[in-house]
Amino acid sequence: MSHQKKNSLVRGLKGAIHNPNVSEEAKQRDLQRLQEMGEDITGLTGASSDFDAQDEGRSADPHIFLKLDQHEDAMKQVTKQMLEQGEEDMQRSASAASADLDIDMNGHSKTRVLAGYKATLSNPRTSKAAKAHAEQVLEEYA
Repeated sequence: MSHQKKNSLVRGLKGAIHNPNVSEEAKQRDLQRLQEMGEDITGLTGASSDFDAQDEGRSADPHIFLKLDQHEDAMKQVTKQMLEQGEEDMQRSASAASADLDIDMNGHSKTRVLAGYKATLSNPRTSKAAKAHAEQVLEEYA
């Protein structure tokens, strides 16, 4: 194993040992692996136990959980209001866009639909019946 790869592996193992989201089993396995690689583990063995001892020494403020719940409720309320406001804005934008584009009830732009009928008249591969229908539609909107 190259020196650079070994250093990267050692850093990863040490990081895992200090990570509170890593299980104790994995931390012990990583310590053993570091020891097998000849690394000094004297300062690493108590990393997780020191953290636990610090937490046990503190007394939690019983009101902090109430404060957290209130904060969470306030955040939910603000998020709900933002979503509702966003929905209203989107509906307003959609109605303004449909007015600008002259969109019919099926969601089609009348201008584009009429352009399609006009194109039908000049297409040599279109049947006579389709051309007659296109003429009729264009006359209604003329």
